[in-house]
Amino acid sequence: MGTSNSGFSDAGLRRLRVVLAQHVESKKIPGLVALVSRGGRTHVEAIGTMRHDGGAPMRRDTIFRMASTSKPVTMAAAMILLDECRLRLDDPVDQWLPELADRQVLKRPDGPLDDTVPAHRPITVRDLLTSTFGLGVDFESMASPIRAATFERLDYSVASGPAPEPDEWMRRLGELPLQYQPGVRWQYDLSNEVVGVLVSRVTGQSLETFLRTRILDPLGMKDTAFHVPADKIDRLPPLYGPDPQTGEFLVWDEAAGGRSSVPPAFQGAGGGLVSTADDYHAYFQMLLNHGMHGSERILSRAAVELMTTNRLSPEQLAAREAMFSNVAHLSSGQGSNGGWGFGMAVRTYRGDYAPIGQFGWFGGTGTTAYADRTNQLTGVLLTQVGLSTPDSPRAMNDFWTTLYQAID
Repeated sequence: MGTSNSGFSDAGLRRLRVVLAQHVESKKIPGLVALVSRGGRTHVEAIGTMRHDGGAPMRRDTIFRMASTSKPVTMAAAMILLDECRLRLDDPVDQWLPELADRQVLKRPDGPLDDTVPAHRPITVRDLLTSTFGLGVDFESMASPIRAATFERLDYSVASGPAPEPDEWMRRLGELPLQYQPGVRWQYDLSNEVVGVLVSRVTGQSLETFLRTRILDPLGMKDTAFHVPADKIDRLPPLYGPDPQTGEFLVWDEAAGGRSSVPPAFQGAGGGLVSTADDYHAYFQMLLNHGMHGSERILSRAAVELMTTNRLSPEQLAAREAMFSNVAHLSSGQGSNGGWGFGMAVRTYRGDYAPIGQFGWFGGTGTTAYADRTNQLTGVLLTQVGLSTPDSPRAMNDFWTTLYQAID
């Protein structure tokens, strides 16, 4: 058995626990669940409490709002449609998403919304899957008119309330011009939401139904969904967004009666899942196993390779890197280090302790999940503290730094 299969050192795992426990003991993070897996060995730590003022302890089966860590999982639904030739990468999306046909594009990315030219070509499936369809969160143009218009029509953050149902959401999207020509620039998040609608329209099912039938149930991901049912709600902690000035634990979302307690009108592929450490482990292990779960094939080997390798050109990579380097100090570097596959980051250079090729993502609710083939390693860290302060990103940073030292 080679060194890549021998798991973790006991001393390394003890150190991992100490480092994570310090974040809880600092009173910055009430609780967390961490799962690390390598070469058939899985180790879990559940530390702290569900609420900031004590109460029930964190448990291995605690359910968390995954936020953007949803993206790697929801994109698997689109990969199945590619595998089955129900979608083709370079087909225009007009047939399923007529709201996105015949686009106008801003002459200047920061220009007025009525100063446009026709799109050079239709938006394709590939543009949506690679987050390059021409709209999205762009940290370099947060003050632009298109950013304000997109936010006003399509945002449904903790502050602004739930999204409308998908057809109305698409109608609002269709009223906007594109900020960039299709395929030109990587922009965050919005494309993933559109992919969720695309999957639903191609399959004639809700995104959740298709995802459950083809991904979640076969993988045994029984706690992964777009809401937490009443019989599991005691396993969901409140979501906190500490006050950036005072550090006070403000509640962004309660468990019972909160936004995750009811089925949403819009099943957000970009950030809508709730899940557990074990469910995410099952999913990332399937990716490490080239699409296999035990003896059952979930995705083709080629589809997994496509998802988990960089899809961006050198120019797009440079723009994405610039975008994230400007906010890295706010997020302890989460999201940096290069490339993008489908719905997840892929490291294209060695910027920290993790190797080139590591794939996965993190979420604004204080969640992170990545795997890497070099070490056959999966790591998942779940907290209930949003990224309003650097506290949970710092815990994530220390988790990955310590985890990579624990490799035997």
